[in-house]
Amino acid sequence: MALNFPNPSRSYDAARHCVCFWGYDNAREVAFQVTDEILLRLSHQGAAEESALLATFDHHRDQILQLARDLYNPGERTTYTIS
Repeated sequence: MALNFPNPSRSYDAARHCVCFWGYDNAREVAFQVTDEILLRLSHQGAAEESALLATFDHHRDQILQLARDLYNPGERTTYTIS
């Protein structure tokens, strides 16, 4: 089974400066982080506030999930950073 993202949850991690979200490969949970830098490039607005970064993530969700699928390598690890 391929990596999928049935849970739309995401959260902002201020300590790591990223938005975190999770995917699943069968029953295996895989954590992803997309950095503020990537989100700021996508937004073209330069607003680094939590609400703006989460809104940018939501607006570009499909593109970000495709990046996560491209980055994912089954069985290699359980955490990936899109940076």
